[in-house]
Amino acid sequence: MLNLLIYLMIFGGSALMVYNIWGFIHFAKYLQAQKMWKRGIRILYMPIALLISFLIGYIIVGVFGKPDIVMASVLLGGSYFVYIIYKFLNSITEQIVESERLDAALLAAEESNRTKSNFMAMVSHEMRTPMNVILGLDTLALNEPDLSPQTEGYLKKIGASARMLLSLINNILDVNRIESGVLTNNPAPFCLQDVLEQMDAIAGTLGSQKNVSYERKSALPDKQRYMGDEVLLKKVLMALLDNAVKYTGAQGSVVFDVREIPQDKDNVQLQFTVSDTGIGIDPDYLPKIFEVFTREDSSSTATQGGSGLGLAVTKKIVEQMGGTITVTSRKNEGSVFTVSVPMQKMEPEAEEVPETQEEGYGLAGRRILLAEDIPENAEIVMDLLDLEDVVCEHAENGKIAVDMFTRSEPGYYDAILMDLRMPEMDGLTATRTIRASAHPGAKSIPIIALTANAFAEDIKESLNAGMNAHLAKPADSDMLYHTLKKFIIRPA
Repeated sequence: MLNLLIYLMIFGGSALMVYNIWGFIHFAKYLQAQKMWKRGIRILYMPIALLISFLIGYIIVGVFGKPDIVMASVLLGGSYFVYIIYKFLNSITEQIVESERLDAALLAAEESNRTKSNFMAMVSHEMRTPMNVILGLDTLALNEPDLSPQTEGYLKKIGASARMLLSLINNILDVNRIESGVLTNNPAPFCLQDVLEQMDAIAGTLGSQKNVSYERKSALPDKQRYMGDEVLLKKVLMALLDNAVKYTGAQGSVVFDVREIPQDKDNVQLQFTVSDTGIGIDPDYLPKIFEVFTREDSSSTATQGGSGLGLAVTKKIVEQMGGTITVTSRKNEGSVFTVSVPMQKMEPEAEEVPETQEEGYGLAGRRILLAEDIPENAEIVMDLLDLEDVVCEHAENGKIAVDMFTRSEPGYYDAILMDLRMPEMDGLTATRTIRASAHPGAKSIPIIALTANAFAEDIKESLNAGMNAHLAKPADSDMLYHTLKKFIIRPA
């Protein structure tokens, strides 16, 4: 019985050694295929030769020798030891390969994200450039004298539709900012009444197109000013109003309520409530309504349209402003979205009187250097500035702009409007060149980016290059005038 056990152990160890040899052969081939062993590849086969010699020894002992239980235990133990070493090496190698695979996948994802971001930036730039022409010409046309009411109505509708299209383009930027973790809040004084009137005009137009009644309730002073990010606030309100009208059927209603909740002497909570009598939200979907890339009924995508901003993006913007957003809803009865954002109340300022009526505070007679390579864009900006009696000189690219500025007398130009993408020399390089020049006004002259490059990184690059501000095309004429006044107007 003992002899049988001894021979079972010896030949069992021999069989295990055969498996070990087979495993090491495949292990060596695997390393070669993965190109993990670039030189001295023959060393991988040395253990195989050693194990074959062990196997031969096992067989000789089992067939010709007289092994005892100790020898049989040593031989079997040796086979198990080699087996454990093989499995250990194989496990380490698999972990290394998996780690390298994950690293490669991460690099591929990062490269894909960079490619997508570059593509989005390019598409956004190409779309914003013709939008600049459309909105610019619409603004100029509305300033023409003796317009008939019908023509004025057409132009206003063109402008409203163009701005709706622009909002779709801007949403591309918002999605990119959120995916990149970059969403900036830039507080500045603004008049809330102006914002509400813009919301009324857009929501009223959308409602009339669907036969949905729209009403705004507000008891705030007309000219009350607050410190906050007007642009982000508009995005939030427009997204909520757009959804309310979109998901409300004919004969329904949308109510926009605005309230001011005092906090202390200077600070308040502005509360915006958008109520509708639309299709409502399913209770099971309500907890997920602010999640990214979710939609209650994907089949409605083709028929409902929409801005693409999404409630997830809206929530991110509200949180960036330090506020909160909540929702209550009943299926087939309607929804109520409530946004609360903290704001600082501002004292009335002298600019409520038109600045152009104050001596030394107007833009009339100021001289602007415009660097713009697209003739149509340059013509529109020059015409918009002409409405304010601003003298504008045009440079076709950054190199010409640098030459015109450096050869000018000190104080000749009051500001520079700089495009970013131009032939010969781009706007960033031109700005750095101007700032580094020996011209007496090189460090002080306001340089303002006026470009279709509107991503957060574009704004950062502009400021890092030495620009004072960044305006994205199509630039609103009032924003253009306001920015120029902010940087170049000084008391007489």
